[in-house]
Amino acid sequence: MGLRMRVHDREPIGAALRRFKKLVERSGLKRELRAHEYYEKPCEARNRKEAKRRNAIKRAAMGKPTVKKERSY
Repeated sequence: MGLRMRVHDREPIGAALRRFKKLVERSGLKRELRAHEYYEKPCEARNRKEAKRRNAIKRAAMGKPTVKKERSY
């Protein structure tokens, strides 16, 4: 999936760059690139997901709210 952004006539380059950065962040492309920066073995991915699940359960037992880093638009 490619991202497309049209730069309007007489739009300052700074404003266009700011719009582009928001577009990339909202599309999740940045997060996906970071996730694929290094190869992660399947067993490492399972261990990471299991640890994340255990921490969420532990936080819920302590009464702390869950930490949500991603924004859903």
